[in-house]
Amino acid sequence: MRKNLSRLAMFAMALMLVLSACGGTPATEKPAATEAPVATEAPAATEAPVAEPFVFGLLLVGPYNDNGWSQAHYEAGLYLEEKLGAKMIYLDKVNPADRAGTTPDQLAEELVAQGAKLVIFNSDDMKDASTAFAKANPDIYVIMASGDQVWPDGKIYEEIPNLTNIMGRMEYGKMMAGCAAALTTTTGKIGYLGPLINDETRRLAASAFLGAKHCWETAGNDPAALEFKVTWIGFWFHIPGFTTDPVEVSKDFYTTGYDVVISGIDNPVNLGEAQKLTAEGTASFGVAYDYVAACDAAPEVCVGVPYFNWGPEYLKAISSAQDGSWSSQFIWAGPDWADINNPDTSTIGFVNGPALADDDAAAVDAFIADLAGGLNLFTGPLNFQDGSAFLADGEVATDQQVWYLSQLLEGMDGLSASE
Repeated sequence: MRKNLSRLAMFAMALMLVLSACGGTPATEKPAATEAPVATEAPAATEAPVAEPFVFGLLLVGPYNDNGWSQAHYEAGLYLEEKLGAKMIYLDKVNPADRAGTTPDQLAEELVAQGAKLVIFNSDDMKDASTAFAKANPDIYVIMASGDQVWPDGKIYEEIPNLTNIMGRMEYGKMMAGCAAALTTTTGKIGYLGPLINDETRRLAASAFLGAKHCWETAGNDPAALEFKVTWIGFWFHIPGFTTDPVEVSKDFYTTGYDVVISGIDNPVNLGEAQKLTAEGTASFGVAYDYVAACDAAPEVCVGVPYFNWGPEYLKAISSAQDGSWSSQFIWAGPDWADINNPDTSTIGFVNGPALADDDAAAVDAFIADLAGGLNLFTGPLNFQDGSAFLADGEVATDQQVWYLSQLLEGMDGLSASE
């Protein structure tokens, strides 16, 4: 019995060894390695939309390249494009002769249709049209150059929230022009080529006379020996069949002893006539107007140019339209006396011309320094052309008295009003 049990035990142990060798207990599998996640690209950043440039429109009374008033405005528009990234659209020759049957306010509507958010009317004879347009388009900003509609102290004030008047105090520039003319003349006879007759043109012609009178007398000349004559042509530039020809007016001055002619019109045609007569042996000179480079028309006879620099004030106005700080204003901006020829700060400048003698140029510079120091030539005693009192002795003219000058001054030859 014991022998049989022993055999059974030995058989069981052998069976267990066989089963163990055959792998009866499964091995635990190693888990598969987890694959690294595939990197997902971040979504591309959304590009900010490109801002549309601010579009402004410009209505020019004359050609954009007239070497005078309209070109000064056009180049101010280029200045705004450079400084603000704005976009200018313009129409030139906006006057009854070149665009018969249309009005400036109608033409301004065309600029708005092309995207203009602000429109500049650049001539005094567009004043009524600018008012009508501003009232009809309250969402469009309007600049009227040389008007006085929104001047609280003016004669025609009315509240027009989207309109601003901007003008330069060219009275100072004209005083400088008169000074240069008085220092240059050898005959004592100065001609003034005037456009149409209104408050603006009277006060500018009178300013030139005051500057000439001051520098003539300061140089030690007899006050009674100075002649100053104004001839009006009827508009800002020549319109055949409508105005007197400014070339003929200039020629008439030069051939009757007026050896210096000051331009008060929109282009320097007087310089061409001075150049011709000088070439023929009659020394003749001229003062240009409006545009900083106007002397380039005939530098050898040009003694100087008072000019408008519209860029700085237009920049302020359009910037305020862009940022929402716009307010209706009357702006009558003078020179920056720290530097009257600074293109970024001075609305009125003066350039001595190549024909101005060195000593005379120094005298003009000294006169400008006196103006900067407070010299005011609109100080009495001054009479009007008809002999009536304008300013009592020591009385200083108010802005209103200068702006609305009703007559030329005593000592000036020429019409004070249209006949």
